[in-house]
Amino acid sequence: MDASYLFAKNFLDTKFENLPEDVIAETRNQVLDFIGVALGGSDKSAAREIRQLYNDWGGKPHATVVGWGDKLPVAHAAQVNATQGHSLDYDDVHEAATMHPGVVTITTALAMAEYLGGLSGRDFIRAVAVGGDMISRLGLATRPGKSIHPFGWHFTTLNGFMVSAAVAALLLGLDADGIVSAIGIGYHQCSGNGQAVTDGVLTKRMGPGFAVCGGIKAAFLAKMGVTGARGAIEGEKGFYRVYHDGDYSPEQLTGELGERWESVNISIKPYPSCRGTHPFIDAAGQIRRENSFAPDDIAKIGIFCGKGTLGLLCEPFEAKVKPRNPVDAQFSVPWGVAVSLTRGRPGLGDYTEDAIADAGILKTASKITVTNDPALDGTGLEPAVVEVALRDGRKLSARVEIATGSPGNMLTYDDVTEKFRGCVAAAGRRLPDERADGLVRFVRSLESAGDVRELFKYAVF
Repeated sequence: MDASYLFAKNFLDTKFENLPEDVIAETRNQVLDFIGVALGGSDKSAAREIRQLYNDWGGKPHATVVGWGDKLPVAHAAQVNATQGHSLDYDDVHEAATMHPGVVTITTALAMAEYLGGLSGRDFIRAVAVGGDMISRLGLATRPGKSIHPFGWHFTTLNGFMVSAAVAALLLGLDADGIVSAIGIGYHQCSGNGQAVTDGVLTKRMGPGFAVCGGIKAAFLAKMGVTGARGAIEGEKGFYRVYHDGDYSPEQLTGELGERWESVNISIKPYPSCRGTHPFIDAAGQIRRENSFAPDDIAKIGIFCGKGTLGLLCEPFEAKVKPRNPVDAQFSVPWGVAVSLTRGRPGLGDYTEDAIADAGILKTASKITVTNDPALDGTGLEPAVVEVALRDGRKLSARVEIATGSPGNMLTYDDVTEKFRGCVAAAGRRLPDERADGLVRFVRSLESAGDVRELFKYAVF
């Protein structure tokens, strides 16, 4: 039996009452975090353009664009929200699965909640949790023991089509065969590549939006009777054989389904950059906090990293120490380290056009060398070593194994609230304080909501 049937059965069998409390708590964290990063990204390039395009095209006013309050067709609203939420590269991440679950699951469930009306907070949490588990398992199962970066896929987008389709199909009330068809229709659209990161272009921000737009359409087509592949995931010409040469782990994919919840391992980011940069930012921050020196006192900075980090976040080296644009900076270990040693904890203002022209940060970045240490090679979030040599002869170093926000060092709801307020403050338009406060209260007790549409009383400027 193809895994799509097993996922469909798990979606239908799982009830809110079956969800562990830590899954519910982490889902609440994800929802508040997503609304914050979507507000913060609401005026960014690519998000602006896709919103303008769909407003120009028009259509039925099914669902709301976070922040702006525009009413668009359900799939289009989800696409704009996903693009806003991914624009800062500040959205949640499953480190071992190398993907961003919430930008797919939450945007799908929010748009569907408005389309359907009357969706309770409990059913909303259930849909996000089972979707987060599925998308994480799809990533975890892929090429076990290997870094996925050399193969060129952008996993959030690639896996997002099938998962968005399944979440939307569940909320539409489809049976197991209908959910399987929706997954199959989603599979027929699967795409998403890492060249956008290499080239530092805006389509990196747009991938999850393409996925949720395609996924939601897949679910509606399945409801109308359109059939999709029955062996979409494990079939002879299914996802793992076509996209990954059959290199996957069935155990990681569906083992202990309904018992082992990967959605609880989704991390909230403390810094607005690719998650792979965070151990290095933590290490540089530790050095700065524990020692007294000025940026001009630094003679040399050594970054030691695993092979996956090197290829994705340190090459091409010139673009990482002197970013061509904010996307380069978001995907640069050297930039994150330079900001940390020059200014302290990186924030949204350190990944802008103005920031990448800052002479002080660029001067610090020019002192960086990067070396691959095979002992740091891994398949998920790789450890970090940063060494700083000062002009007075001192040699400082730090090693980080578990980054801030990772399982075992997770952010609390209060931590996420602080991040949310920082995103609100950085948004192109200001969300009134009373609405920001209302959002924090509403999401804190999300399972008590009778209709998730109430969230949009607070989530618009």
